[in-house]
Amino acid sequence: MKNVHIISVWVENKAGVLSKVSGLFASRGYNILSLSVGETEDPEVSRMTIVVEGDDKIIEQVKKQLNKLIDTIKVIDFTKKSCINKELCYVKLNMKTKEKSDIIMTSQIFGAKIVDIGKKTITIEIVDTDKRVNEFLKLVSDFGIIEIARSGIVAIAEDEK
Repeated sequence: MKNVHIISVWVENKAGVLSKVSGLFASRGYNILSLSVGETEDPEVSRMTIVVEGDDKIIEQVKKQLNKLIDTIKVIDFTKKSCINKELCYVKLNMKTKEKSDIIMTSQIFGAKIVDIGKKTITIEIVDTDKRVNEFLKLVSDFGIIEIARSGIVAIAEDEK
């Protein structure tokens, strides 16, 4: 069964580690759908959030191999765990004067923020799940998308209730 996995990998914060980790997925023919990397509360540790679609059995093997890398500290697969995940997206749209209010209203409905308005364009920031970001992009595509910049998903475990 193929499904989407959100995998969080804590690694040593040093050169070459990203290449080793992404190479594990590439060597098995899996395309990384989203990759986000950043320093943690410890500047010597980075956290990678990797979103990949794949067969459960193969992903399990990849996780075992990730754990065997010298630079890997911890691996968590959020696929079957409760987590909070969001993505940051900037979208620059064509803006005609008569469409300005429609763009602003659509942004407000999705909780997005207008971050820049020019003579011919408007830039919007949305922070939400990838599903909501995709829904927003689909709705605003009618206005004419000029450019999109997406961060990739970041995730953190949800605390037990």
